[in-house]
Amino acid sequence: MTRRAALGADDHGPLVDAVAGILAELGYEVVRAGPGPWGSVARATAERVAAGDVSFAVLCCWTGTGVSIVANKVAGVRAALCVDAPTAAGARAWNDANVLCLSMRLTTPHVAKEIVAAWVETAYAASEGESLACIADLDAGRVR
Repeated sequence: MTRRAALGADDHGPLVDAVAGILAELGYEVVRAGPGPWGSVARATAERVAAGDVSFAVLCCWTGTGVSIVANKVAGVRAALCVDAPTAAGARAWNDANVLCLSMRLTTPHVAKEIVAAWVETAYAASEGESLACIADLDAGRVR
């Protein structure tokens, strides 16, 4: 079975090409979105994750913040803006994050390779059930 990952970016650049190549090297079919307005690209990409069309997504914009905000508005998505490999590993292990957000301004292709590798290699540690239940409640509009 082919593993699929989504890649969305509001602009085209070296980071986006590097991430596409890294994902392909790691055995993922890359489903791309963009370029286009960061809000639209982030929403469409996050909706693919929420629908289960892809295993996870990587979103890129100039700071990484805008795509992170939009993606986190989609129920079932837990997007994390990561600047290094340990942060990416922590987002996966403790937050069960399913969308990786990167800054096109700050992230070099070399650092992206480290971040994406840590993201792919790290599984959820199943240690944060209460916190993830809180997120699920918020997604469903439930108040605790």
